[in-house]
Amino acid sequence: MSTIKAYGAKSSDADLKEMTIERRDVTDRDVKIEISYCGVCHSDIHTVRNDWGGSKYPVVPGHEIIGRVIEVGSDVSNFKKGELVGVGCMVDSCRECSACKDDLEQFCEEGMVGTYNGKDKHLGGHTFGGYSETIVVDKYYVLKVPENLDEKAVAPLLCAGITTYSPLKHWNVKKGDKVGVIGLGGLGHMGIKIAAAMGAEVVMITTSPSKADDAKRLGASSVLISKNEDDMKKHKGSFDFLLNTVPVKHDINPYIQLLKRDSTMCMVGAIEPLEPMHGGGLIMGRKRVAGSLIGGIKETQEMLDFCGEHNIVSDVEMIDMDTINTAYERVTNSDVKYRFVIDMQSLKN
Repeated sequence: MSTIKAYGAKSSDADLKEMTIERRDVTDRDVKIEISYCGVCHSDIHTVRNDWGGSKYPVVPGHEIIGRVIEVGSDVSNFKKGELVGVGCMVDSCRECSACKDDLEQFCEEGMVGTYNGKDKHLGGHTFGGYSETIVVDKYYVLKVPENLDEKAVAPLLCAGITTYSPLKHWNVKKGDKVGVIGLGGLGHMGIKIAAAMGAEVVMITTSPSKADDAKRLGASSVLISKNEDDMKKHKGSFDFLLNTVPVKHDINPYIQLLKRDSTMCMVGAIEPLEPMHGGGLIMGRKRVAGSLIGGIKETQEMLDFCGEHNIVSDVEMIDMDTINTAYERVTNSDVKYRFVIDMQSLKN
């Protein structure tokens, strides 16, 4: 067991501060990673502040982890020292249930083990995330990062990237499809980039006309202002797929009207009650509203390889570890384009 530096919060109303945590010794199956960069996800903030309930303290967040391998166990042959790797939102699952056998570990019937705030079967207590110097992870949950990508900007792919890639792939978005991405933030900007790389005609759907230029820079072919009733009518019944990344309660009824017959809107942002939905919008057109949660390990590796092939990374703003509390306030105020990433060298100084 080793003691390392980390940043975490001791209660729901406390600032994040430097602290020490313990990491397990490397077992036969483990990979030890020196963390270079860690993305800041809104889920980190929700967990620190116990917005969803069930947070265990101290919370050490961080599930968008990029680093280099510094040690491997005796049964590890697919990773070697010095290799660039990533760790996403989970570090364990049962690997025996139907979901795990289908490479959908995020839906493990026993409950996936989160990279932070999950049950730590090795040391007891709960898991600690990537706002730390190092992490030890079972080899199965470690991902290879394409070396051609800017590694600091890869970090958010481990959450925002896979959260948007997985539904686009599952609903078979392909060249020529008309895809709407609703909401331009950390998830939305990745949805635009990935859908465009898949060959889709991407329409950014937003309430903010000021976001139009940025949306087109990211790969959108056009922008639909959802507050403009005339424009919404023009696009009625024309979308093959909608990716809804809005992170808060909102009215989805107007967006359902945009779908073609037999088409789907997938929710990936709002983990909370929505405004009431009118069933007629679904019935008249056999439309679907669905949801999606990150992706399995196999699919996350597929996403990283896809991004390596198409040179896709997140738009990031770099911060030092000691500015994390200010960064949290900026995230809650939507004041970042589009993801913060922590330079973890700043924790070691």
